[in-house]
Order: sequence, then structure tokens, then C-alpha cells
Amino acid sequence: MELWSLLGNSQQLDGGAMFGNAPKALWSRWIAPDAENRIPLACRCLLVKGLDGRNVLFETGIGAFFEPALRERYGVVEPQHVLLDSLAEVGLSHQDIDVVVLSHLHFDHAGGLLAAWEDGQPPRLLFPNARFVVGAEHWHRATHPHSRDRASFVHELQPLLQASGRLELVEGEHSQTLGKSVRFFFSEGHTPGLMLAEVGGVVFCADLIPGRFWVHLPITMGYDRWPEKLIDEKRVFLEDKLARDVRLFFTHDHDCALARVSRGERGRFGTADEQQVVRGMPPYHQAGAA
Repeated sequence: MELWSLLGNSQQLDGGAMFGNAPKALWSRWIAPDAENRIPLACRCLLVKGLDGRNVLFETGIGAFFEPALRERYGVVEPQHVLLDSLAEVGLSHQDIDVVVLSHLHFDHAGGLLAAWEDGQPPRLLFPNARFVVGAEHWHRATHPHSRDRASFVHELQPLLQASGRLELVEGEHSQTLGKSVRFFFSEGHTPGLMLAEVGGVVFCADLIPGRFWVHLPITMGYDRWPEKLIDEKRVFLEDKLARDVRLFFTHDHDCALARVSRGERGRFGTADEQQVVRGMPPYHQAGAA
């Protein structure tokens, strides 16, 4: 089994929105904003080759499905579907992916399921040979969105996933598709039913912890539906990963893919052994192992 970090399309979003109630004087020391107060963000995916003989992709990033005006509004940098290029660099195409695991269905995590925008063409689902694994609680949210996050979903995507006949909704620690090789945890603070996947001693942090700087417990995003609950969830999550030496995989950190959890003398969580990219890394240990 090998683990790979793959970049999808990148974004530039308002730094204040990404750091919630943290003042600019603090977060601008971590990530310098541009003249429009935007910071660079990755949409990074985790590829696991040889997981029980299959190629498993954790998330697909934002992709290139937006029409040009919306691409500019949401700060998507590249017009082409970058994830497809990243897959090609490791010798694969979207047709070679056997399973796609989605922490949630906000467009910056699931938009890469769709083909790049073409004028006059309807949205088209990629990954024709993959099963799509989504948390059951979050699926309900995506198909019955609240007015606060309705714009975060690609409304054409859910019907396409349903019509594929390859959708699995997960309710517990394991899925039928992946068995005990992948362990799932669930979070409510960012969005209902956010599904966090652990595989090979690495956990995909999704929007519970978008990057290194959000490891610090008080730091949340303006996009989080329930920041106080997210902080409580994050504390339990990080204590567990620290105790079991599970590495953190970051989707939105523009300069770090993987890191180990650390804890200072005053109890503040941080990161160590940071890696910008992951290329064919063997697993640290089996999912759920001590």
C-alpha cells in the first residue's frame, strides 16, 4: 500500500473568513494575504494505491466545474481540472479509481467529481468505475440543505451520484465498500455528518482541521456552523491522534500535506515532522491500531 498527496485546483479566499474570529494581526503572520485580503489555499486529495488491491481517492477538491464568472467569484485559480493532471503524473486516470471517499459534499471537496466546465454542456460525472462513499447524515444535509450553507453544494451533483447506482452511505466506523481497512469518525462542528477517514496511520482532517494553523484549538473558520462544538471535537480528535501516533493529512494547507501532532508544555497542540508532499509513502500502521 502506498499513500500519495495529489493537488487539485487551488483557491484564493478571504483570510478573515478562513480564520473566523482570529484577528488579522494574528493570522497574517501565518499566511500573508494579498491586496484583496485573500490567502492561498490548496484542495489536496489523498490517493491510496493498493488498498486491498484497489486505488482509493479521498476527496476530489474543487475541480473546474464552475463557469468562468463563478470561478472568479470563488477564487479558483486554474481553469483546467488539475486533479486529472495530478492523477496522470502518478500513472492513473479518473477511470482507474475504484473508490472515492468524500468527507462531505461542499463544492471545494466534491466539485472535482465533475468534468471541467464546457459552454452549453450539462454537468457530467467523472470516475465511471468508482464507488462513492459518503456519510449518511451528511447526505441528508446535502439533499436538504439549510439556507446558511445551500450555496456550498453543487445541486446537480447529488442526483448524479444517486443515479450512478454506485453510492454507499456510511453510518458507522466502517463501510461495506472498504471494510476494516478504513476507519471513520464523524464531526458536527463544520457541517452535519462530516466524515473523517483514517487509513494506514494517517487521518484525512477535511474541514475539522483545514491546515497546520487550525490545529490550535481556538482557531476556527467563519464557515463553521458550530465553532464551539468544533473546538470540543478537535480537542478529543487531537488527543486521540497524539496518543496513537496518527499523522494528520491537510486538504487546504497551501504548503503542508502531512504532519505529526505535537503538544507543548502548556498543553497547546501544534505540528511536527511536516511534509509538503507525500509520494509513495508506506502506511505508518494499520487503521485503528494502537
